[in-house]
Amino acid sequence: MDKFKNITIIGTSHIAIESINQISEFIEKNKPEIVGLELDKKRIYGLLNKTKISIKDVFKMGLKAFIFNLIGSYVEKKLGKLVGVSPGDEMLAAIKLAKKHKLQLALIDQNIEITLKRLIKEFSWKEKFRFFWDILKGLIFRKPLIEPFDLKKVPPKKTIKKLLNLVKERYPSIYKTLIHERNIVMAKHLKNLMLKYKDSQILAIVGAGHEDGIIEILKRG
Repeated sequence: MDKFKNITIIGTSHIAIESINQISEFIEKNKPEIVGLELDKKRIYGLLNKTKISIKDVFKMGLKAFIFNLIGSYVEKKLGKLVGVSPGDEMLAAIKLAKKHKLQLALIDQNIEITLKRLIKEFSWKEKFRFFWDILKGLIFRKPLIEPFDLKKVPPKKTIKKLLNLVKERYPSIYKTLIHERNIVMAKHLKNLMLKYKDSQILAIVGAGHEDGIIEILKRG
């Protein structure tokens, strides 16, 4: 958890029970006037209505972006089942509490279709080869790239930093499109909220990998 002026940022793991508890405790105790979520209109609709990825999304996103999204969703759900939490449960908890206390919700993330299209455009053949090679090595040698951690908890900042540096080094386009560019978008939305609601307490709920980057951009002004 980090704080800058009237904004508090909670970095979450989308499948960690710890994240749900941390968000619930903060909102119940502090009652922030505004709750910003790492979501866009399409994702919050899918979360609230439990919609699944359909073939129609192929035409909207493009085939490659659709496959990337499908793989990401599958992996997240499998990991979620291991700890008894569905991906996005921490966001649902925040939405439910915001409704309970009549708090304003703000969607601060970039449109998912833009993000995926940017990723497909930037993702090089060299990175694709590395991606499949890393998966193959993991299956054959069973050697993790980072030290194991409890999936029920948010990874330690040291682990997050190591993972981000690894992604930045081996998959620069993934780091650029999924982390850095979205950090800029979310920081911009939060800055606008700060300026518009100077006397209001704002809570931002984002993935733990975005927390430090967003704070850094906000502090730079």
